Amino acid sequence: MDFQAARTKMVDNQIRTTDVTSHSVLSAFLSVPREAFVPERKKALAYIDTDIALSDAEGGRYLMEPSPLAKLLQFAEIAKSDSVLEIGSGTGYGAALLAHIATQVVALESDDALAATAKDTLASLGLSTVTVVTGPLEAGCPKLAPFDVIFIHGAVETVPPGLLDQLKDGGRLVAVVGYGNASRAKLFLREGARTSERLGFNTAVKALPGFRLAKEFVF
Repeated sequence: MDFQAARTKMVDNQIRTTDVTSHSVLSAFLSVPREAFVPERKKALAYIDTDIALSDAEGGRYLMEPSPLAKLLQFAEIAKSDSVLEIGSGTGYGAALLAHIATQVVALESDDALAATAKDTLASLGLSTVTVVTGPLEAGCPKLAPFDVIFIHGAVETVPPGLLDQLKDGGRLVAVVGYGNASRAKLFLREGARTSERLGFNTAVKALPGFRLAKEFVF
């Protein structure tokens, strides 16, 4: 299979057609071999226009569909000088894209096996500006904070306040908030002690574990 041709077709047919115009984002998608981040038996499916399961476990993790991923990265308005925390890095595809856009990337993953795969794959591609760390996704990475951008790679029901505290003044957090067709991209902007929100586009992406609202006890 000609993966380079498939990569170009993905960008032209799946990403450019959904109002993604950022040169840095388009260049990253053209540069990163998506097939390197999917299970061996699914490499032929690497460039299809859908989410790709990274394991066979029920409720497991996914490689996000190219179009919403590209739109979210563009929504974050990442500069070359930015430091980025990616939450839910899976096998490292998002981190690889971010490494082409930003100066430094911390890829947080809660699954040890996925984190190990991400480390190996990113190293094989020479992406030395990415640091893969393991831990609870909802806790972020306070030991390496603050960050210019926090990118949550999956849908969440809520954004914990502790994550917003890991942003620099003027920093942005981008996430898909909500599940299913009612979910929407949101940008949270840190301004001193305050955080403002900006609504983006409607989208539906697979959920990340650990970000559900606490259930209230009803008498």
